[in-house]
Amino acid sequence: MSTNLPSNPSAASTPPHQPGAGFRHELFPYRGEEQFLTGTLGFIHEALAADEAVVVAVPADKTSLLRHELGGEGAVTFVDTTTAGPNPGRHIAAWVTWMAEHGEGGRPVRGIGETAWRTVRSAAHLSELHHHEWLLNRAFAQSPAWSMLCPYDATDEDQGALQSLSSCHPLIRQEGHHTSRNEGYLSGEVYPFHALPGPCDPYQEVNYTHGDLAAVRSKVAQCATDAGVPQERLSKLAVAVTEIATNSIRHGGGSGTLRTWAQESVFLCEFRDAGYIPDVMLGRIRPAAEQIGGRGLWLAHQLCDLVEIRSSPDQGTTVRLHTDIPR
Repeated sequence: MSTNLPSNPSAASTPPHQPGAGFRHELFPYRGEEQFLTGTLGFIHEALAADEAVVVAVPADKTSLLRHELGGEGAVTFVDTTTAGPNPGRHIAAWVTWMAEHGEGGRPVRGIGETAWRTVRSAAHLSELHHHEWLLNRAFAQSPAWSMLCPYDATDEDQGALQSLSSCHPLIRQEGHHTSRNEGYLSGEVYPFHALPGPCDPYQEVNYTHGDLAAVRSKVAQCATDAGVPQERLSKLAVAVTEIATNSIRHGGGSGTLRTWAQESVFLCEFRDAGYIPDVMLGRIRPAAEQIGGRGLWLAHQLCDLVEIRSSPDQGTTVRLHTDIPR
């Protein structure tokens, strides 16, 4: 059954993956359980035939399907996708850990990672998930013994959503077995983000500089409490806020602007400054124990439900921290 991909994958099929051939990142659009199993089991059996390890991170219903078909195959490991939490900014670090655990001694590893796209909670979360998929190509560009298949349920015929996701994958797996180069892949150095929408009214805005960190924490704590953020989340938010405001002061020209507001059961803190973050992977890879600095964005990703970053040399940097408010 054709998926009618709008991304115009190249007609030339790519050869089977060979160890040392470089990281392969394939999108696999499917319709229905049968097609899902055809593609994922084919990918797994290719790995087993080549003595490669397999790591599977898919929703619970798909895990049950694959476990039933594989019957306890020891070379296939199923991981709990909920351990990384809802923030896509944590997912690359999770895959780094899983790959290291199961690729001991340089053994090639294949990953199967499916996001439960229909449970995505907001446009901001969706945008960050797409960015994560695009960043995987950068994160593992130097990992020649690894490949990833990304199943995507295309049953609803949403060609716009499929187009957006396909642009993050260099390869497309058609019908579960035929892999082609994707001519629609965004191979540039900069991800084409949409501009962040403005804050919702009413919002609070204050400027900060050296010596204002305590005032920034106090302001955020008061606004978060008024918005309904639970008490147990306030201490985590205070750490994240301190780290991002400190980055503004140290690396963003010595000052910044804080905005806070609530929107659709989310409390948002936005930090704007004149700095520039050239490393798109900053905050997504766990800092080394001996590393000096560079932990602020990492901590923000671990402590917040979503982190949005927009940074350019001419417009400076905006960081938005999202904290969910219980309904």
